[in-house]
Amino acid sequence: QVQLAESGGGLVQPGGSLRLSCAASGSIFRANDLEWYRQAPGKQREWVAEISRGVPDYADSVKGRFTISRDIAKNTFYLAMDNLKPEDTAVYICAVRWVVAGSLPTRNWGQGTRVTVSS
Repeated sequence: QVQLAESGGGLVQPGGSLRLSCAASGSIFRANDLEWYRQAPGKQREWVAEISRGVPDYADSVKGRFTISRDIAKNTFYLAMDNLKPEDTAVYICAVRWVVAGSLPTRNWGQGTRVTVSS
């Protein structure tokens, strides 16, 4: 189990880029999944991207524009966001999912970082 802290959010114009970071308080080497979610005002939290057992995957709405990556040595993973659109405006939240044999999966969540895409 770890604590997570996101950073890198902010205000960006449409078409711009941002890179979000999620720093863990301890090792994420044995984590099953490294995940990014987002929650727009008045909407439910939605899954955005993950690295699951080393394999990246993306929601259709961000595929080709967002890239998830990790630096295990720094206990940090990232979400690079390019060609941002106003509909990408949300609080972005990182999560780490742990799967341990014989136990139910658990997740650690960050507090979120706000991304606003507006001209």
